Amino acid sequence: MRQSIQVHHGSSRSWLESAMSTPRHSVLAIEILAATAIIGLLSGCGNVVADDRSASAAERAQDQSLSPSLIAEGQRIFRFDTFGDEQVWTDKLRLHEVIEKNVDPTTALSVGLKVDSEVLPPGILEKVDLKSPATTVALLKMNAIVGVQATVDANDHITKLGVTCALCHSTVDDSVMPGIGRRLDGWPNRDLNVGAIIALSPALPADKKAIYNGWGKGKYDPRFNIDGKNTPLVLPPAYGLAKIKNETYTAEGPISYWNAYVAVTQMGGQGNFSDPRLGIDIKHSPDLVTSKLPALRAYQHSLASPPPPAGSFDTAAATRGRAVFGRHCMSCHVGANGTDNNGGKLHAPEETGMDGAYASRTTSNAYRTTPLRGLWQHPPYFHDGSAATLSDVVTHYNQARQLQLKADQQRDLVEYLKSL
Repeated sequence: MRQSIQVHHGSSRSWLESAMSTPRHSVLAIEILAATAIIGLLSGCGNVVADDRSASAAERAQDQSLSPSLIAEGQRIFRFDTFGDEQVWTDKLRLHEVIEKNVDPTTALSVGLKVDSEVLPPGILEKVDLKSPATTVALLKMNAIVGVQATVDANDHITKLGVTCALCHSTVDDSVMPGIGRRLDGWPNRDLNVGAIIALSPALPADKKAIYNGWGKGKYDPRFNIDGKNTPLVLPPAYGLAKIKNETYTAEGPISYWNAYVAVTQMGGQGNFSDPRLGIDIKHSPDLVTSKLPALRAYQHSLASPPPPAGSFDTAAATRGRAVFGRHCMSCHVGANGTDNNGGKLHAPEETGMDGAYASRTTSNAYRTTPLRGLWQHPPYFHDGSAATLSDVVTHYNQARQLQLKADQQRDLVEYLKSL
């Protein structure tokens, strides 16, 4: 039996409080993922309640009338709105203290944080000390660090620090230098070491820091605070979602469900979320999340999957690979979206040779077929990142599904997947 997590009138038991005792039945403070990222929206006000069919139907209807102004507001929320999660990052984790004293830009880039070059004054990087924490504070003051929001006083002290959806589900094009460039919203930040960032907190005990440091780049466990187990997932992309029914690896809810879950239970936002299946019932007053979800969803649905770069795959081989895909893969990767889950289907882990550890922690105990979008852009693959390359993906399925593909057919199929 799972107990309900009940939070009323603006107070909450955070994941930090849990980490200092036991992680079970608490509310983890971030998600990040953005990934994904983060990644589900529900229109209207009040509690967000899991209802796959009604919520996804409402979202599909809304797709017909997404206005430019709604998308623009969603972009602002995606990039800059913390939903009030400073109460975790500042008041409990005290990461503002750590950043101000110890995190210089070189260190920030090393844990995967990104800098938006378009807000930087021309030539500024040649003039500043990239080994000084004061430079990081200055970048925060300019609103240049992607997915991180800070209030800096007249004496250059950080008084508030929070995170946004963009932290996990945006990166940059590295046009200035690695980690610094123009924003690429919706691209999963597979360089981001979420666990290492959390572990910088002076408020965490050593055993919890060891768990977070063990996650590695581009991974995050969105249920560690719910069940106390530890099987981190790769941060998913937040583009190409407009026609996807369920944007979670285990299809527990539509995009609306997942965005609310992440904002409230993981980022530490001050909003409402309820799912009786998980024993979660969180309420805050005021609710700083729910009214913003329609615009956030509209922006995410506007983000198209990035096309593969010119010359990044063999066209002739991809054409042959498409025929291989049609014979062996399209029973699950159905239609333009590449997933049979739009029809509600799920797969037991053993059916596809997947590790079932994460599925066993969820309400479905199964995985959906992952939609195929922008595959060239976001290795590693599978929910746990166990396939480092698309070649590894093909090898896995050739063995697990006994496809009996010859070596040249496997190579052609990889080229086709690169073209998606």
